[in-house]
Order: sequence, then structure tokens, then C-alpha cells
Amino acid sequence: MVSIVSTVAYLGLEARSVEVQCQIAPGMVGFAVVGLPDKAVAESRERVRAAISSLGLALPPKRITINLSPADLPKEGSHYDLPIALALLAAMGLVDAETLAHYLVVGELGLDGKVAGSPGVLLAALHASSRGMGLICPSAQGPEAAWAGQIEVVAAPDLLALLNHLKGQSHLRPPEPGIVQESVAGPDLKMVKGQETAKRALEIAAAGGHNLCMTGPPGAGKSLLASCLPGILPDLTPAEALEVSMISSVAGNLEGGRLVRHRPFRSPHHSASMPALVGGGVRVRPGEVSLAHLGVLFLDELPEFQRVVLDSLRQPLETGEVSVARANNHVTFPANFQLVAAMNPCRCGHLGDAALACSRAPRCAADYQAKISGPLLDRIDLHVEVQAVSAADLVLPPPAEGSAEVAERVRAARQIQDVRLQGQKARANAELDGEILKNSATPDEAG
Repeated sequence: MVSIVSTVAYLGLEARSVEVQCQIAPGMVGFAVVGLPDKAVAESRERVRAAISSLGLALPPKRITINLSPADLPKEGSHYDLPIALALLAAMGLVDAETLAHYLVVGELGLDGKVAGSPGVLLAALHASSRGMGLICPSAQGPEAAWAGQIEVVAAPDLLALLNHLKGQSHLRPPEPGIVQESVAGPDLKMVKGQETAKRALEIAAAGGHNLCMTGPPGAGKSLLASCLPGILPDLTPAEALEVSMISSVAGNLEGGRLVRHRPFRSPHHSASMPALVGGGVRVRPGEVSLAHLGVLFLDELPEFQRVVLDSLRQPLETGEVSVARANNHVTFPANFQLVAAMNPCRCGHLGDAALACSRAPRCAADYQAKISGPLLDRIDLHVEVQAVSAADLVLPPPAEGSAEVAERVRAARQIQDVRLQGQKARANAELDGEILKNSATPDEAG
């Protein structure tokens, strides 16, 4: 007899169906897991053995074979523990196999039988909903799975409670959807003194979704201006919030099942590697460009990044997605982000400053800025020079206009774009063809 439990394999933001097949047959005693498992899946044998032992049960002294079908699809992650354990218990006759056929199962097992969280539960829940199945998942991630809509979610704290629920001896309460994550107040534009040109450029970038590069000496306020950008961008729509939350779920960053409603702001250090920025690794995970999807990716000290790392941004800036190719895998993540970059005019940072004149000008600036390729600069719509703030500017009172007032104008501009973008795949002006913008401009905009 072969028992079958359904689970999923994650390929980017796609969940693919996987059958966990268990056979207990006479022969040499053993416990084998086949079907292209990675190290974490292969080690599940010991976790499953210990978890079942914690229930006071022993594995039968026979040959146990677990097959993860389809066998040619790579299987990664610890979320296969719980489906393997349930398939094994069903083959032992301790769980009704017909009951398990109505559920998709994900979850990691502890040695004491507790069900621990694993990345990607939201994707698994959406996949189960599309197949008309229920979902068995860790109790800590029940609120996350409940966002999938009209779907039966069994959130199990441990293996024993789950078995009692499946046998009808007790009842696990259905989880409620997690509370939407509250927006964290960031820096306000009222904190920026002077820099009226840069603030105007920031507003234009926010209104049209444009990429922006700020060039200026150290201490001019470039990083502060960039950190103010999320505060003037409109909130995510419900559909966009689900999209961003799915990426956070795959990355394991969705805490307490709370959907993300504010736009992401990612600011990686200039020592970041290419896999860290665009995604990859032994187990392919989303990089900073995907974690910044529908939000802001801020690259401070732009020329200090490795050139090959910066050039890897060309494809996502052009297409809004990033493809990570491996010998046995090919994964695509969304990466529709707004790039904001900051850089000094030269390595010493004082080009053009009469008081602190650069001794190697203009070659210092030419060599420093040559680290950034022309094709990458061509994908940045707005370039603004940020001048050093004078002592006179610093003693001025705070500006009367802050992020709230600018955000209102940005919201009004986005509403105009929503009308223009009806029937288009683009989300903002920055993604539209210039001819479309010209033909669809209102008389006021054309003027």
C-alpha cells in the first residue's frame, strides 16, 4: 500500500504541486527519501523519526521509502517534514488517508513533535485554494495562510494536536487573518533644510515612479532625502499588498501573518554581492531588488558597488523582473522597484568646493564616475545635483511644507495617471512609452 500526501515546491513566486508517496514494504530495515531532495529534505528522516518517537510510537522494522513526485523537480526546504510524517503515519494506519487527501500540507517538525514555521506558507495557501483543498500548516503561520480567502486552514501547534484533530478527538480553532502591518513613520521632509531643487526632484520622482540619482558632497542630505521618499508615496493597493507579502513570505520575513501595506524601502550596503542584490544562492532566494518590489531600492555611495553588481540591475530596471538561472533550476522573481541612488561628485567628495578644493580635479571625478556604466545611467530618469547646505540654511526654522503636503500632491498626480493607464500594464508614467504620454497628456500637462 502507498499513502499519498500533497505538498508544494516553491519556484520563485510559483508553488508547484508535489506528492509525498510513502511505501512500507518487507525487506532490509531502512528509511530512504528519493525525488531530488536537497540536504534539508534528506535530513527530514531524522526529524520525522524523532517527532514520531515523541508520540510514543516506533517506526516499523521494514523498508520505508518516501518518494517526492515529480521526481525530476528539485525539492528544497524543511517544509516537507510534516507531509512526510503524515504520509508515514497514514501508511502505518494511524491516520485516515482519505481525510489527508483533502489537504495540502507544509511545516517543519521539531524533535519533540512541535510544528515550526517555514517560508512560503502564503503561496501554499493560495495554491491550495486554487485546487479547492484545505491547508495544514504551523500554528504560528495560520494568520498568514488565512489571507488566502475561503479556505479551510488547520494550524497545528504540534503533531499530537494535529492527529487528534484529524481523528475528531479534538478541534483546532480556525485562525483569523493577521492584522495588516501598520506603516512605520519615517523621516519627514520638514527635517530637510534648504535643498528645494532636490525636494522638487524627489516629488517628481514619486509622482511618476521615476528613478533618481542625487550627486553632491558628503553631508548634503542625500540619504535623508532618499529616506523621506516612502513617506510621500501612496499606500499599496490590496492587490499590491498581497504581491509584496508573497515575496516576504518566500523570504521568511512575514511576521505574525501581517500583510505589508507600506511600500518597502531597502538600502543594501555597497559591499553587497550579486546574489544578495538580484537573488540566488545555493537555495535560490529573492534578493534586494525583489524585496524592494513596488517600493524603493536606495543605493548609497553608488560608485562603491562592484561594477558587475551594478550592471546586474539593467534587466530588472528594464523588465520589472529578475531571472536567476542555475544548472538545475530557473527562477523568476518580480522586481518592479524605484531606484534612488546617491553619490559623491568624486572620490574625495569636494569637487567644486572652493574651500576644500579637490587636488586631482577633474580626473578624480572622471575616474570615480566612470565606475558606473552608461547603460545603467541611461535607465535613471532624473539626475539632480545636491549642493552643500550652508550655515545660513541650517539656522532657518523648519520648512512649513512637509511630507504630508507633498504626499497629497503625489496622490493627486497618481490619480490622473490611473485614468491614463487604464488598459495598460504599466503602473506609473515611468513605465510608459513617451509617445503614449504625449498623446494622452491633458491640455494643462501639455502646457
